[in-house]
Amino acid sequence: MAHPVQRQAEILELAPVGAYHRLVLRAEGIAERVLPGHFAALAVDGADGSLLLRRPFFIHRADPAEATIEVVFAEAGRGTRALAQQRVGDVVDVVAPLGNAFAIPTGPASALMVAGGHGSVPLFGLAERITEQGGSVGFILGAPTADRLFGVEQARAFTPDVLVTTDDGSFGIRGQITLPLTEAMRAIEARVVYAAGPTGMLRAVAEVCAREGVRCFTAVEQTMACGVGVCMTCVLPVVGDDGVSRLVRSCVDGPCFDGSRVRFDDIGAVPPDLEGAAAMGER
Repeated sequence: MAHPVQRQAEILELAPVGAYHRLVLRAEGIAERVLPGHFAALAVDGADGSLLLRRPFFIHRADPAEATIEVVFAEAGRGTRALAQQRVGDVVDVVAPLGNAFAIPTGPASALMVAGGHGSVPLFGLAERITEQGGSVGFILGAPTADRLFGVEQARAFTPDVLVTTDDGSFGIRGQITLPLTEAMRAIEARVVYAAGPTGMLRAVAEVCAREGVRCFTAVEQTMACGVGVCMTCVLPVVGDDGVSRLVRSCVDGPCFDGSRVRFDDIGAVPPDLEGAAAMGER
């Protein structure tokens, strides 16, 4: 679990990057706490307070020397539109780092990074950690169209083992991200797969990994309204170490989970075998 702090962070950079926005914030005491998979919760509309809830964003980069963190976001609603309208020099209230980070292999390992769209954001810091300890990485980056890809050149800076897919064939391999997945895992002899992106993609990746007998970790994109485990809007069913399924909170128990334990097909439902399901049904 992260140890977050709240800061008034100055915007150093805010610029388009493809279909997305890159935001760099200066905030003392945050960057040195960040691990790959942590996220930040930003107050996106401090001017009139009409947007009460913070918006969560995976942290892309953290630079303790410069006291900066970087996030990448898409304009998807009122909150992100308001954030995109901020300017360099403005101040944003931020709480970070939040959540549980990715489990990192001990010692050298071959890892495959799989991401849809800007879901790739938390994977580059992870790739850096793995390569620093003597491991190797490969990437599969996918998106519906070429303009929705993120981080292709960053991935190529780590490794020549980069595959790109687009649903419409506008860049790279035509098809969904799972099309080359099995072949890529075998080609680099991946010991572990890390996946980040839409829920449907995570489900498909976890299924392939289970079939191939490869460990899989997933960064889920549940709506995390409070970010600190209070509101319960981000719950999803996960099988515990004791084999019992429970609803857990993505923001504090995740957002990085063992993909084999997440019951992706039951997200949004209350499975009858869930611990406490009978009591929930009586309400």
